[in-house]
Amino acid sequence: MLKNAIELPKTMASVVCFGPKDYRLEEIPVPKAGPGEVLVKVKSAGICASDLKCYLGAPLFWGDSTRKGYCQPPITPGHEFVGEVVALGEGAGEKYGLEIGDLAVSEQIVPCWDCRFCRTGKYWMCQRHDIYGFRQSTPGAMAEFMCFPVGALNHKVPRSMPAHHAVFIEPLACSVHAVQRGNIEFQDVVVIAGAGPLGLGMFAAARMKQPALLIAIDLNDQRLEMAKRCGADIGLNPTQVDVVAEVLRLTGGYGCDVYIEASGHPQAVVDGLAMIRKLGTFVEFSVMREPVTVDWTIIGDTKELNIHGAHLSPDTYPVAIRMLEQGLLPIDEIVTHRLPLKDFQAGIDLVASGKSSIKVTLEP
Repeated sequence: MLKNAIELPKTMASVVCFGPKDYRLEEIPVPKAGPGEVLVKVKSAGICASDLKCYLGAPLFWGDSTRKGYCQPPITPGHEFVGEVVALGEGAGEKYGLEIGDLAVSEQIVPCWDCRFCRTGKYWMCQRHDIYGFRQSTPGAMAEFMCFPVGALNHKVPRSMPAHHAVFIEPLACSVHAVQRGNIEFQDVVVIAGAGPLGLGMFAAARMKQPALLIAIDLNDQRLEMAKRCGADIGLNPTQVDVVAEVLRLTGGYGCDVYIEASGHPQAVVDGLAMIRKLGTFVEFSVMREPVTVDWTIIGDTKELNIHGAHLSPDTYPVAIRMLEQGLLPIDEIVTHRLPLKDFQAGIDLVASGKSSIKVTLEP
């Protein structure tokens, strides 16, 4: 039996992606909650760096001569979100511990639960890989309503958490996973390149690991100051200092123990390989706009590095929710812009500029 909180409208406003730089505000049908599904009224949706790269036409999303694109237009974008539960399909409330009126989030990937990776507990690497906002089977959150389908991983959000804080659960959960991949030890010197929303979450998570020194690298001095607010000890701007030389100086010529790349800039990969010590751990997190070329000899014969990728946020949503509850990040300063849904283009432009914004959200 379907449980409804309100009588739902037949149509809703939604941003729809038709192709690179072709996003429009459309009126589309309101989704319905079938058995095991959850319908939410979207309270806040974040604009992620990967949303921007999809908008700009990055090959990962639209394909090139070497690969097929991931995005399936027309599609409602948005994988960072929080919503108020307004309808529960049969069995959904019991399965997820949700009631009408609760705030809820859903992990960004809806696993198939049948592929090799899902069957062995590695659901975040699901072969089908349906992520909200990119695939036809999982429309995203830049709309007035969205549906969490069967198989989704849903989490209840504490009622005390403001929606514009809860929208940061998804990026923070990804940040936590990236830090976990770094295997940080107590006496490590850790460098994180990129002090955007995801990088800021990484500083907060890395500080919980108690490294000896936590260094932020970014081109924006204001973001470097925010990184310190989130746990960084030092901020380095590559336009003002030779970051490789400075990290080597700070470590007696050895280099940092752990390097996490979260900037999405090819030079950050090159610099990271230069400043990391032998036998160090390099974590690559970013979605790059274009392929990056490096000297692989550094990885193997020269330094014997541990190279770890970091993708999504397996089992880290509860950690992210707890960190936000505990006030470990200055979220009211990180969420710099809260715009109405109709101003989505202005939001995308703010993210693209990166000069005055950190996290930009849309509030339908």
